[in-house]
Amino acid sequence: MHIGLVGLGKMGGPMRTRMRNAGLTVVGYSRTPEDSDAESLEALVEALPAPKVVWVMVPAGDPTRSTIARLKELLSEGDLVVDGGNSKYTDDAINAASLAERGIGFVDCGVSGGVWGLQNGYALMYGGSAEDAAKVMPAFEALKPADTTDGLVHCGTTPGAGHFAKMVHNGIEYAMMQAFAEGWELLEKVDIVDNVPEIFASWRTGTVVRSWLLDLFVDQLRADEHLDALKGYADDSGEGRWTVEAAIENAVPMPAIAASLFARFVSRQDDDVAMKAIAAMRNGFGGHAVTKKG
Repeated sequence: MHIGLVGLGKMGGPMRTRMRNAGLTVVGYSRTPEDSDAESLEALVEALPAPKVVWVMVPAGDPTRSTIARLKELLSEGDLVVDGGNSKYTDDAINAASLAERGIGFVDCGVSGGVWGLQNGYALMYGGSAEDAAKVMPAFEALKPADTTDGLVHCGTTPGAGHFAKMVHNGIEYAMMQAFAEGWELLEKVDIVDNVPEIFASWRTGTVVRSWLLDLFVDQLRADEHLDALKGYADDSGEGRWTVEAAIENAVPMPAIAASLFARFVSRQDDDVAMKAIAAMRNGFGGHAVTKKG
């Protein structure tokens, strides 16, 4: 399979490598010339055989919308655009309808795996028609975790189904991190226990809270036991907000996820102790920036 990949950052660059390792021919384009295989978006499209498949992996919002609008002018009937970024699911119907005016297909794909995806594979949640998905299936198979039937799911034929599933995943992630962070703050606070990093490490085997997120948090605590180097500030990517908005629109109670989102807002007003743990975990799985003390 030949595929174009627009955006070669923390996620896109390793995805290009993983697809190439699986034998796919990937033409990458980035605004950073030294990372690019093509000097322009036009050159990327020209380098692909028909039907052309272009995967967009750029920041959500205007960067994604403008890239898809440009691809609409460059691609032809029967070609396909995949939006693999963290776009809001409501954008997908608009993009799909716009591309359909020229007979270009559209698949939205929520991608989870962070900076560890190259090594471990990516969880892929996609939406769109089965016909369109078939055109990009070799890339899906290359990117998903090996030796498992999990990690790749068709969430629905309606444009936005994949990004909606990824949005809910990220909302759950917010609440999980908040729970670990609050537990860590309490263990740090009391005098009755010692060796907090190893308490968390002990939970990695045989307990119901064992998880990859817990593994990453233990790594962070072993590197900086009290997280002294970090400020208690954590950003939000937007997907937690969208999850809470969707909950309100559908009258679904989400007290845990909503509270975890509001806790991040508090961290922007005060140096919140628990939020140091959130910042550490976000850095561990996604390479998200942290605010250092001093």
